[in-house]
Amino acid sequence: DSSRVTFVDMSTLGRNPARIIPEWLRFVDRFGGRGPVRGVGELAWPGRREVELDECRLHEALVNTAFGAGPAWRLLCPYDESALPAEVIDDVLTTHPYVDGPGRVPGACARRTEAMDEFTRPLPAAPVNAEEIVFDAADLAGLRSVVRRLCDQAALNENRTDDLVLAAHELAGNSVQHAGGTGTLRAWRTRSALVIEVADTGSISDPLVGREPVLDLAESGRGVSIANQLCDLVQVRSGGAGTTVRLHTWL
Repeated sequence: DSSRVTFVDMSTLGRNPARIIPEWLRFVDRFGGRGPVRGVGELAWPGRREVELDECRLHEALVNTAFGAGPAWRLLCPYDESALPAEVIDDVLTTHPYVDGPGRVPGACARRTEAMDEFTRPLPAAPVNAEEIVFDAADLAGLRSVVRRLCDQAALNENRTDDLVLAAHELAGNSVQHAGGTGTLRAWRTRSALVIEVADTGSISDPLVGREPVLDLAESGRGVSIANQLCDLVQVRSGGAGTTVRLHTWL
């Protein structure tokens, strides 16, 4: 039966966890209805950055939403309890409907994390020394130049610079088109990443924004989807106070 198994390198596909659900959607769409469909996906591995593990938690909550009304199939998510932080393992108990493993009694989880609770939870505030620019439609070309300058200062190569400039431009365009014509771009560096944030006062009601297969994308989700493909990590949070999208490019 080995010919019926497809392998995908999770360190490539799942580098940005937002890329995983579209792949599972395509997989289930292709094989669902032909018999039992099974998936195994390990997205939280030792050595992941804390911010990546935060997105793994959101992803796991969103999986339940993405497939709640679709064709029946089974997805197994392995977690290495001996090597991952205890808080990550604790998250497993809230984002998975069923848990099994050595030393555990198999069964349904008593607690549940709802996807919208995670999606509407604000991200930590940007650093006080972050570069900040308020923009409108007339500033989009200038914003591209600003992001390119930041990439040059971070010594990113030409391809990665082009990717980040395009991703930031798409998100800023979303703010102009869908959030009252204006937004705010913030940028800063951490020890391991250049971070570009685009924030506005608009609200996104679909927590799966940017995670649909490309052919199914509505116009409003196009910018986030493009960013998901171009950046090492993308964080999207939206609620009553507005929407924030953070693009992380590892240095």
